[in-house]
Amino acid sequence: MVVHLSYHKGSVLVKGTHVPNSRWDERSKGYRALGLYYSDILDYLNEGSGAGSASSGFVVREGLDVEDNVLDLVPCPRFEFVGHKLRDYQQSAVDAWMKSKKGVVVLPTGSGKTLVAAHIISKLNAPSLIVVPTLDLVRQWKTVLGESFGIEIGEYSGEEKTVRSLTVATYDSAYLRAEELGNRFLLLVFDEVHHLPSEGYRHIAEMFCAPYRLGLTATYERADNLHGELPRLVGGVVFEESVSKLTGKHLSEYSTERVYTQLSDKEREEYDLHYNHYRSYLKTHNISLRTPRDFSFFVMRTGRDKEARKALLSRHKARVIAFNSSSKLDALSSILLKHSSDRVIIFTEHNDLVRLISHRFLIPSIIHTTRREERLDVLDKFRLGVYPRIVSSKVLDEGVDVPEANVGVILSGTGSRREFIQRLGRVLRKKEGKKAVLYEIVSRETSEVGTSYRRRSE
Repeated sequence: MVVHLSYHKGSVLVKGTHVPNSRWDERSKGYRALGLYYSDILDYLNEGSGAGSASSGFVVREGLDVEDNVLDLVPCPRFEFVGHKLRDYQQSAVDAWMKSKKGVVVLPTGSGKTLVAAHIISKLNAPSLIVVPTLDLVRQWKTVLGESFGIEIGEYSGEEKTVRSLTVATYDSAYLRAEELGNRFLLLVFDEVHHLPSEGYRHIAEMFCAPYRLGLTATYERADNLHGELPRLVGGVVFEESVSKLTGKHLSEYSTERVYTQLSDKEREEYDLHYNHYRSYLKTHNISLRTPRDFSFFVMRTGRDKEARKALLSRHKARVIAFNSSSKLDALSSILLKHSSDRVIIFTEHNDLVRLISHRFLIPSIIHTTRREERLDVLDKFRLGVYPRIVSSKVLDEGVDVPEANVGVILSGTGSRREFIQRLGRVLRKKEGKKAVLYEIVSRETSEVGTSYRRRSE
């Protein structure tokens, strides 16, 4: 009997026998499995034959002839790596991943995750798709890979759609084009892999047949615990190194400082009014919010309970007051004066505060609506030192490579450990003689105090 394997819009179609992780499809008269399970299907069919590689051809398993027409790989030249030599921990990460050719490497921001991936690509010498969250990261990856291999790098984004043996795509484009690209590559690299378990993005991993999968991140865990999906989609953690172990030798020495400020009398009155209303609702309805999941259920409740919605809005108003208090701007002014000759990145939670800081201190700003040309101009001038300071609301949490930045200021943010580590990483890239510092400006006697402690202690 001949078993036929083919690819169709993100799934492997199997005709001739039933295989694990597949379901019968009446329309095609065969069994369908997600592309994710392609290598598992081969392993099952090739059991005992000594085959099982991800390549086309005929193999035998207990009398079955298997015709594999799944892959339509992008032509791949012999990669000649001309990049930088690996540091000891980077080599350990490469070695750990190569043992299973799947899994996640967890390294701090600024420690060279891109270089680790480049060495893995050179070892596999296979057509590879690198998936990244932002266009800024698309450009960074294309630059690094182009310099490492001396070849043109493909791009799949909203701006360009060129497929080459090494192609960099945004998560959005990879998701939208997964059906047509899913059988073109052998290696998937997910930068900032903590994005992958999100609803929608996980389909990238599910619809691609690539047997080799590498995840890169500085922070593996997600507050919603969806990182539990990563072992299925990419593989478990195969190597991890902390900031503390790399500080000094490979990352800059750093310190963190929490600066407390007081709300004005008027701000305090308004804050207490709104926050007490929120707390009163929770107490009256015996609602305890200990985890992000608990809070998600509370938000869902607001869709059917008008009083719950009012309580949620009161919480938001109280947080805005704490985040944007006038005393915070005075504290920021003192920090900027103290670090007048340093390169400073200011992080906030809301765009309104970005605009206020930009106007008051004459600091260039970047928010999600900033035009691409303006964003590139601001970042280029920041790298060159023309602009010694920039302010942003979350946009700079990922994908900014600025070795000269040595001071970070968090005026507001969430309790996410990942967000904190990412912001810290923006000022940790190694430079001779550099000592980095990350400030948190926190409104005293508000919920922001607990938020600050959570993001440091998760």
